[in-house]
Amino acid sequence: MFEVNRILKVPPQTEIRNDLRKQVRLYVNENRISPPSNLEILENCAKNILSQSGLNGELLDFTMVLLGNEIWRKTVMATPFHRRLLLLPQCLRNDSQCQGVFDELGLICSGCQGCKIDSILNKAEKLGYTTLVAEGTTVAIGLIEEGAIDAVIGVSCMSVLQRSFEPVTRAAVPAIGIPLLGDGCSNTALDYHWLFAEMENFNGLSEHTPLSVSLLKNQVADYFQPPVLNSFFTSENETEKLALKMMGMGGQRIRPLLAVLAYQAYSGEVSETIQQQLALVIECFHKASLVHDDIEDNEELRYHQPVLHRTDGIPTAINVGDYLIGKGYRMLSKIQLKPAVLAECLAVVAESHVKLSEGQGADILLNAQISEKSADDVLHIFRLKTGEAVKVALLTGAIAGEASQNELNSLRKFSEFFGIAYQIRDDLYEFREENHSGNLFDFPFLLALLQEKMNAVDHEFPGILRENNLPLFRKKIEKFDIENQTERFLQVYVDKCYAELDNLQNQKMRLGLYSVMGKVFKEQKRGQ
Repeated sequence: MFEVNRILKVPPQTEIRNDLRKQVRLYVNENRISPPSNLEILENCAKNILSQSGLNGELLDFTMVLLGNEIWRKTVMATPFHRRLLLLPQCLRNDSQCQGVFDELGLICSGCQGCKIDSILNKAEKLGYTTLVAEGTTVAIGLIEEGAIDAVIGVSCMSVLQRSFEPVTRAAVPAIGIPLLGDGCSNTALDYHWLFAEMENFNGLSEHTPLSVSLLKNQVADYFQPPVLNSFFTSENETEKLALKMMGMGGQRIRPLLAVLAYQAYSGEVSETIQQQLALVIECFHKASLVHDDIEDNEELRYHQPVLHRTDGIPTAINVGDYLIGKGYRMLSKIQLKPAVLAECLAVVAESHVKLSEGQGADILLNAQISEKSADDVLHIFRLKTGEAVKVALLTGAIAGEASQNELNSLRKFSEFFGIAYQIRDDLYEFREENHSGNLFDFPFLLALLQEKMNAVDHEFPGILRENNLPLFRKKIEKFDIENQTERFLQVYVDKCYAELDNLQNQKMRLGLYSVMGKVFKEQKRGQ
């Protein structure tokens, strides 16, 4: 029986540390564990290793750190030095001699050579690393989100490494952690041979080199600047001018980003031209749907500007939307892909176009039929609308990159779960906005959950709908605990997203979508 007396302990003997590292490496290779892995997986694996080795259960947390390192090793080793961050703790400095100063990011080393920090930084900078002497991982995650780095080698005490695991995993940060040999906030010790060996490890294998979602986002944003757009929208007629205006208007460009991410992840040889065309095709369809949605929802503003049907009239707006759909299909048909691949892309786009229209039609009717709809009915609409919009972007890019059918099937399921989770999250965010002045139908999922609860105990729900009584609606939401129930639904679908990502064999795609999930669902922890 394996028993654990958990303490945050690092073996003081170099031989024990090195032997355990070898055992962990062998275990990860034999079991083919892919990153990122959650705490439950790491703990179970660590218990197996320690049990097989006959080692003390006190080393459980240390072994979990080693497992996390080994799982990420191939990715970190494939990352060029200039795309890595070396993160050192301030407690390595010599308190009595340090002449460094602190700024908002951390310690600025003076090079006084009163401690090892100066020599470590010099070695790292010669290799090309970005370096930082600071506590915690917040800055490191921020640098990855900005696209400045792709991987981290961090030195810290066991307690900080433990606390860092959840945010690092959620953001899909490839990381290797080197634990300090003891606790304490100053003049601490470190296995420098271990650190230098990790710093110098590099193999450059392209299949393990991570894709930076942030860098891709910047690249995609450039596709919607005038130099590129003007080369695709060349006509002087008024319809194309308005279509060009819509394509250049703001937004996060999340759909073209997903298409580019999938294409790059699966393509053996990336074509910048094909990638650019895929992004523009997906955005054509998206902008067409926005033009039509704004008319159907009687919107006033889009991107803080008057919507097209307010400035140019409903007939013109309908026509521009139709034009963008046609433009998207025409651009897609001309992409230089293998005929069978192109045919599959066209089939996916057409199928999603049909389903999106079905979802929009159901959404239009929802206001009048909400008292007859269940929460599952609303989730089905979310799946058709937002899920299909995500699906068409991911699948078009993945098919163009010639992904396998197993990968495409997992992306299909992920897209549906993502669309549902995204819409539930939006309902919650809008409900929690202070001074929200909209109406009850701005929160369709909360409304559906409430009517299910109220219909079972009283008959007030029709009155709330008829009067559009937002204050009473909020009171009933609190009374029936609808907000917490909605949170639980959100967590279920976030977990479903992660479960499908773990089925993906393509590491670039899996880690890229983990990064997207971490940005979109920052407040949701991955289920164990």
